[in-house]
Amino acid sequence: MQKYEHGGNVYEKCPTGGAWLDFSANINPLGLSPRVREAIFSHVDGIVNYPDPEARALKTAIASFYGVPQKKIVLGNGAAELFYCFFYIVRPKRLLLPVPSFSEYERAARAAGVKVVYLPLLKKHGFSLDLEAAVQQFSKEDVILLCSPNNPTGRLWERKELCVLLEKAEERGIYVVMDESFLDFREDGEGYTSRHLTNEYPHLFVVQSMTKFFALPGLRLGFGIAEPNLCRQLESGKDVWNVNFLAQAAGVAALSDTVYHEAARSFVRREKKFLAAELAKLPGIEVFAPSVNFILFHLQQGKVFLQQLIMALRERGILLRDCSNYSGLDGAYLRAAVRSRADNERLLEAMHEVWKE
Repeated sequence: MQKYEHGGNVYEKCPTGGAWLDFSANINPLGLSPRVREAIFSHVDGIVNYPDPEARALKTAIASFYGVPQKKIVLGNGAAELFYCFFYIVRPKRLLLPVPSFSEYERAARAAGVKVVYLPLLKKHGFSLDLEAAVQQFSKEDVILLCSPNNPTGRLWERKELCVLLEKAEERGIYVVMDESFLDFREDGEGYTSRHLTNEYPHLFVVQSMTKFFALPGLRLGFGIAEPNLCRQLESGKDVWNVNFLAQAAGVAALSDTVYHEAARSFVRREKKFLAAELAKLPGIEVFAPSVNFILFHLQQGKVFLQQLIMALRERGILLRDCSNYSGLDGAYLRAAVRSRADNERLLEAMHEVWKE
């Protein structure tokens, strides 16, 4: 498996002749919001024009929804673009990267010539961040990148421990990049977010995807929150039209659909408990408690069995995320997105069949 390979590749031909049942990409199982669908159709004729380079309507909607000033918002063609932009513009020399984590962090850093230093998140400690070890590294590194909830472990960083880290980092002039792309799935997300701390910590850059919770991965949309000076620097390093016309319209509509937001959070809360509990009943599976819409689990049978399971499920038209290429995950780990009850039951049925075989 390639180092930077992701889930969600549904473009290969499915062995069943139908569509893939994709558990490898962590997208909102409710799919498009009705308001987003309506907005896309009603704005199609507008693609003959360039998108608003200031994205005024979208920035206004983000500022209102997330409670941040517009001058602190920088938009991205998905959250991933903002990581690349940050490393190219800020040009740190060394990144301290707690692992396992999303592979695009490392890829973006290395693309800008940044040396990547791993800080292992250990299974025996519940994949939690060792604050003391992180702070000790601050004399050597000039940026640390965290994800909360962390992908693929689901681990949330508590506000108290995060503020300790931010304080130490600010004292030394070290940047902290925080990815909160999955936090919208939680009803208590406001208790964990760091987006309101940029006044106190001007070296903090908070990134959020709008593709996960709002089910827009094909349109690409994300944003970052930082002090205005950093925002202006980042704006200078990207394409002025990086967020297309339809993505801007979809983003505004997505933020307005509060009925969809509440339904999605309730749905995920219920289904993640069901899927995690049922997976744990299979022999040799260790399930890590999910915090959002994906579940990490370990196969005690080992890597050979993992590959057999992956192939057997593919033959049935089902995709799981093989976590073999996550730095810091030694062993046989898989990640499953939370989908509808019918889809989740189909996955479980297929896995039971493989165990019997």
